[in-house]
Amino acid sequence: MILPGNTSCQGCPISLAMRCLDEIENPVLVIPAGCSTVVAGLHPNSAMKIPVIHVPFASTNAVACGVKKAYDQLGIKANVIAWMGDGAADIGFATLSASAVRKDDLITIVVDNEAYMNTGTQASLSTFWKAKTTTSPKGKGDERRNLALIMIAHKADYVATATVGYIEDLRRKFRKAGEMSGFRFIHLHSPCPPGWRFPSEKTIEIARKAVASGAWALFEYHQGRLRFSPVGRRYVEKENRIPLADYLKSQGRFEHLSVEEIEELEKVIEEEWKILRKLSTD
Repeated sequence: MILPGNTSCQGCPISLAMRCLDEIENPVLVIPAGCSTVVAGLHPNSAMKIPVIHVPFASTNAVACGVKKAYDQLGIKANVIAWMGDGAADIGFATLSASAVRKDDLITIVVDNEAYMNTGTQASLSTFWKAKTTTSPKGKGDERRNLALIMIAHKADYVATATVGYIEDLRRKFRKAGEMSGFRFIHLHSPCPPGWRFPSEKTIEIARKAVASGAWALFEYHQGRLRFSPVGRRYVEKENRIPLADYLKSQGRFEHLSVEEIEELEKVIEEEWKILRKLSTD
């Protein structure tokens, strides 16, 4: 799906995720500005082996909807994918929300590295609580938005969370989404070495710590049922998790946190888990 020698940073989770697109039959990417745009590159020298359409920030899902309709009119079977970062999901949320409500027949994948990384690590609505960014130098004080729960509230046909830390689980969810029709949404956790300030060879380790500490939940929502993914099910209960500090202290963006602040974050995370457990049919 993606050629070697592309322009991604060392340890980039986006290029790892792009390789998994071979699980989806006839994928066509619609990408707004962001790290993914840089990784894909511009015609005629694109790093991608599949069609890519570059679009403005706010129009990703609107363009993807039109492209899908065009393929349908031509009688061509294609899985059109609105592929964006969390920053583009901020700026383009109106079209994302409308697309979900219309139940457009496309896949939306948000590659979430928890900041506007391509423009210098500014805070996004998905930035983790208390994380340092260039626009929150003392730690973000705002709430973190949970896009997957928002898409469930939109009654999307399929909602899943995934991570580059567990590629087989990610591939399975890509494959499942590709075999369905309707509006499908995948929220993909993507640790960023330069933005989060950890060594580039630690991407997978950091991603797995996020799951093991409870900072990132893995689940699927389909036909009104939420089920936790097998690879992350044991961490649903707090007593099975690793200390949250093990995850946070492995990243420079959290180096300022005190013991009391980490304990505060543990409580906030557990409140999200209470919501997920209530929704779960497991």
